[in-house]
Amino acid sequence: MTVVSRILIAEDEQRIASFVEKGLRANGFATSVVTDGNAALASAVAESFDLVVLDLGLPGRDGFDVLRAMRHAQVQTPVIILTARDEVGDTVAGLEGGADDYMTKPFRFEELLARVRLRLRSPERPSEITVLRHEELSLDLRTRRARTPKGTVDLTAREFALLELFLRHPGQVLSREQILSHVWGYDFDPGSNVVDVYVRTLRRKVGAERIQTARGMGYRLGS
Repeated sequence: MTVVSRILIAEDEQRIASFVEKGLRANGFATSVVTDGNAALASAVAESFDLVVLDLGLPGRDGFDVLRAMRHAQVQTPVIILTARDEVGDTVAGLEGGADDYMTKPFRFEELLARVRLRLRSPERPSEITVLRHEELSLDLRTRRARTPKGTVDLTAREFALLELFLRHPGQVLSREQILSHVWGYDFDPGSNVVDVYVRTLRRKVGAERIQTARGMGYRLGS
């Protein structure tokens, strides 16, 4: 029987909380969302979560206080902190306070997902997939290189994230908004044509026929 990991999201900005929750649920996780520090601490102590995504700037009780109180209560659940404060001091304070990892806002969902999977990995869990494949196209998640029948292809960071998204959802039509959200994060301009630009460059590298246009809807990875 498959065990579904439960993740607590403590974030008071609704847009970010929804962005993280939708992404995690789409990747098979069960989620709960709280919007203030007191609720975050109560949930973390009283319920059984596999991981906590904790914003430092929570109202009522900030993330530092929540983290300290959790560890004082012997709650050893892994914690990934989210912070808009990119100063080294805040990061060090969070890690020394008992956090396992951190993400600085703004961030791409795929980066957060990778950190979540890393923190949830254990000897009892199956090994993480390191190569994604669809027919004759593959992507090595460690070297960040694609392989086609014509050989190995180097990718930029955005091209890599875009191809990873397609390979994780082969045959599924992905809207421009979905692609923007996953590859560029929650701070994106919905009117931008950047998706179309990157799809064109990716087609040149992996084959124009592989990434198909669904007119009026978006793009999908085809045969």
